[in-house]
Amino acid sequence: MTIAVLALQGAFIEHEQMLQKLGVHTIELRQASDLQKDFDGIILPGGESTVQGKLLHALNMFEPLKEKIESGIPVLATCAGMILLASDITEQDESYFETIPMTVKRNAYGRQLGSFHTNAEASGIGEIPMTFIRAPYVESVHTDTSGNTPEILSIVEDRIVGVKYKNQMAFAFHPELDQDTQIHEAFLGMIR
Repeated sequence: MTIAVLALQGAFIEHEQMLQKLGVHTIELRQASDLQKDFDGIILPGGESTVQGKLLHALNMFEPLKEKIESGIPVLATCAGMILLASDITEQDESYFETIPMTVKRNAYGRQLGSFHTNAEASGIGEIPMTFIRAPYVESVHTDTSGNTPEILSIVEDRIVGVKYKNQMAFAFHPELDQDTQIHEAFLGMIR
């Protein structure tokens, strides 16, 4: 099994280290040609969603990556990755891949002071540590044209911080920054 990690900016190395700990081969997506390689799943890491969005367009990676996601390849998105997948972003006109019908609020907990750590339940996974760094959260989930609504996986302080929709799991926090491997294992389980 090979997992492709978007490696343009942000916390991608930590995801690679987490997967290597689980014995999984990783490759980095740094240019359009990398999307031609064989891989079984994609990780969209935390970082700056605006910067990642601009780089994806500048490197001609945006459309091919969106097509892969829409064609059903399993995706794990964390923090900025969650923003990239959202159909709507509060107080922002444009969105990115728009592959999960939900409205996300960026930097929802404030800037650096809005970083915190907690333990909470993730549906189907169990109690896990959650590290939030300038994190977004999901304001609302929507029903798509086929009548499907994202499943809410986790709520912290009455805010949605984890969702699953078809082939995509998205979390507002950074599971790659804790030692707990359950989120990555659940993602690998989706692929198997």
